[in-house]
Amino acid sequence: MSKYDIIVLGSGPGGYVTAIRASQLGFKTAIVEKENLGGVCLNWGCIPTKALLKSAQVFEYLKHAEDYGLKVKDASHDFDAVIKRSRGVADGMSKGIEFLMKKNKIDVVKGYGKLKPGKKIDVEGTEYSADHIIIATGARSRELPSLPQDGKKVIGYREAMSLPKQPKKMIVVGSGAIGVEFAYFYNSIGTEVTIVEYLPNVVPVEDEEVSKQLERSFKKSGVKIMTSAEVTSIDTSGDGVKATVKTKKGEEILEADIILSAVGIKTNIENIGLEDVGIVVDRDKILVNDFYQTNIPGYYAIGDVTPGQALAHVASAEGILCVEKIAGQHVEALDYGNIPGCTYCSPEIASVGLTEKQAKEKGFDIKVGKFPFSASGKASAGGNKDGFVKVIFDAKYGEWLGCHMIGAGVTDMIAEAVLGRKLETTGHEVLKAVHPHPTMSEAVMEAVADAYDEVIHL
Repeated sequence: MSKYDIIVLGSGPGGYVTAIRASQLGFKTAIVEKENLGGVCLNWGCIPTKALLKSAQVFEYLKHAEDYGLKVKDASHDFDAVIKRSRGVADGMSKGIEFLMKKNKIDVVKGYGKLKPGKKIDVEGTEYSADHIIIATGARSRELPSLPQDGKKVIGYREAMSLPKQPKKMIVVGSGAIGVEFAYFYNSIGTEVTIVEYLPNVVPVEDEEVSKQLERSFKKSGVKIMTSAEVTSIDTSGDGVKATVKTKKGEEILEADIILSAVGIKTNIENIGLEDVGIVVDRDKILVNDFYQTNIPGYYAIGDVTPGQALAHVASAEGILCVEKIAGQHVEALDYGNIPGCTYCSPEIASVGLTEKQAKEKGFDIKVGKFPFSASGKASAGGNKDGFVKVIFDAKYGEWLGCHMIGAGVTDMIAEAVLGRKLETTGHEVLKAVHPHPTMSEAVMEAVADAYDEVIHL
């Protein structure tokens, strides 16, 4: 039997980062993976979707070349080539993880791993043991009883990234990050897209003003949006698929080539031996303490299988904290109230902290500032004037309670607010930090200035 200090089950952005940090700390480390290194994020999620979205963005630039004083004749797209590029990007990243495993002297065990009592993992008949076992098995597309996925006409995000041909019509059920990103991609290359969202607003976790702006931008681009709507049944017997959608006005039948189900995720915790070991699970999540220990000593869990936000950067941060705690380092528990969320449709969305509604519900006396990109020189020059930056401060102490952005490139801007909140920065300090001109990031300073009645360019 092979013996390790740490074995990580799953090699997504939680698992592989955990393994590398463990190796850096001097632990003899192995990682178990049943498919490709990098997990869903690198192979079927974060990375290849961004490649698709970039192709869509470039195509949109070509279609609107005349807006920039340029002429492009007969711009067209090759769906197969776009998909192929995306897969190539994913494959390259996965090979990069292989290199990192070798560089950090981490043993990669290929196969399906199952937890055993006594701090052991069985990988298809071979047992491995460790002082510490970290579960990082991630999640997959959740299925609704009314929307069973067949992988052909009713699909999840995985199939949406590698369809054999472009659909003429698509229904996207759910308007979280996955739903709106794919809605943007397919709409931009000419598919007729309808979004069906159960709640009153699209991207329902975002600030309401952001939701309304995205809805306006999407409708302007030709995406049909149905909110407060529910798919109650589907019929796949014909050439395409028919969806019965229940709305406030009554029932409506929608027809499409494909339905993309983007209604959330289901954790990969079945058949990995949790019951055999006695690890406690509640509502599809493995219960852990602040440093990711389960109820059974020597077993830990990080990432989507635990109750925190199901985001790649959260899984990575949790894994690093977990192994640093095992190594005896002084570490602080992760602040889940300061986790940025990013959605990569166009316009992009990025946010951190409380929404205006949440801040009011918590009883804060607040100052709210907002700066539209239509008043930004950089946004005007770039032809990307949709959207705004919105900031929320506690009026009493100046604490930065929340920051919400929608517009071009905002996913690269949100880190300023995350860092500012981590350092307990006040609105006055943001105002006195000189922001470069002309940049999109000036909008953060201007929004803060608006909150304090000092805005210059509005």
